[in-house]
Amino acid sequence: MDLTGATWRKSTRSGQGECIEVADNLPGVIGVRDSKDPAGPVLTFAPQTWRAFVTFAKRH
Repeated sequence: MDLTGATWRKSTRSGQGECIEVADNLPGVIGVRDSKDPAGPVLTFAPQTWRAFVTFAKRH
């Protein structure tokens, strides 16, 4: 999957610790990567799958 043009961001709650970065500016895909290894592998999700995960995580 081509993620050229992805804009990566960390959660405002992440502080300076270990966390993930999310790119949600590309049509039809959400990218997730390790902030410590930006050149490493990227997980991709359909937007509706990512929304379901975030909704679930906020409740638990």
